[in-house]
Amino acid sequence: MNTIPGIETKLDRLASRRTALYNRDFLLTWEQTDTEIASVLDVVDILEAMYAQNLSARVFDTGLAVSLFRDQSTRTRFSFASATNLLGLTVSDLDETKSQIAHGETTRETANMISFLTETVGIRDDMFIHEGHKYMTEFAAALDDGYREGVLLQRPSVINLQCDYDHPTQSLADLQHLIRTFGGVENLRGKKIAMTWAYSPSYGKPLSVPQGIITLMTRFGMDVALAHPEGYDLLPDTVKVAERHAEKSGGKFRKVSSMAEAFEGADIVYPKSWAPFHVMEQRTKLLREKRSGELAALEKEALANNAKFMDWECNDKLMRGTRDGRALYMHCLPADITDVSCKNGEVSASVFDKYRLATYREASHKPFVIAAMILLTRFADPVAALRSTIGRGESRRAG
Repeated sequence: MNTIPGIETKLDRLASRRTALYNRDFLLTWEQTDTEIASVLDVVDILEAMYAQNLSARVFDTGLAVSLFRDQSTRTRFSFASATNLLGLTVSDLDETKSQIAHGETTRETANMISFLTETVGIRDDMFIHEGHKYMTEFAAALDDGYREGVLLQRPSVINLQCDYDHPTQSLADLQHLIRTFGGVENLRGKKIAMTWAYSPSYGKPLSVPQGIITLMTRFGMDVALAHPEGYDLLPDTVKVAERHAEKSGGKFRKVSSMAEAFEGADIVYPKSWAPFHVMEQRTKLLREKRSGELAALEKEALANNAKFMDWECNDKLMRGTRDGRALYMHCLPADITDVSCKNGEVSASVFDKYRLATYREASHKPFVIAAMILLTRFADPVAALRSTIGRGESRRAG
């Protein structure tokens, strides 16, 4: 068998961990143990190293990976396709408008019909408060039923590609970016990250990115400062999770009233727009009650409220208030860039341009995060699967 020293060390570390991810789903990061989060990061390290060394990571010979996007996406959609292809699966995109879902097909029926030869299902359902995560759990329960009754010979895993509560593939890619930037997860302890609202000329941005950041980074002893204008609260349950994680890890979690206060002395800043919780609740209610004609008035009101806070922009002046004036800027992309993508936005052109390549590197980890989630939920012994693939000695590409 071929052995690659750097990868072997990482495989040994992964082998020493005991996780219960096999035959499970990956929906919310706070449902996973510290060991399971560490295992995902181990596999990310291994897969990134294999890719860099031109080693094939095709642990599957056949099988489908179904993607179901109920919202628009660039990075996550292509990351899911890249991840599944990396592992040897064929991605199939389920377009609800071209399926029997449009004719009233139930979640229970859809889940089973698409899963006969499927290894994993990636779902993005992030726009409707109290609906996205609920849909994913209903989908997962339908798979449980199909497998238990013998309809499905295997039970695919469900991967959360963003819901109303969490965006685990994004937050874990962000965490990997921080680990690489600061030279190890142990070096994140005590680092201050400012997770702040920022102005956007659109109103309906999900809450799941800031919720994912505050609930994950507090697990690693970080000092997390959350800032937003009055009325732009996050889901209360996620704030409680962040508080609990900070207390357990010895980190900090606090809410402050301004972007400037959050940025003060920060090592990392993450200015990102999101919609007020109550607006997203109202939006969901109108759609559920088929009152879509009232959405225009809700949007007008929300945009007018956003406009009160145009000064919530990440700019050079605010960045000078960070630690040594050199904080790492992060964003899940696409960012609303002032005088580039919009007249007024989340970040000035000068700040974004300075950190543009860093945000691209941040995004580059996401395919490997998704691949790690799939691998750990599909293989009882992921180390054996990876070692078998490495042992074949196949190149990812010739030349």
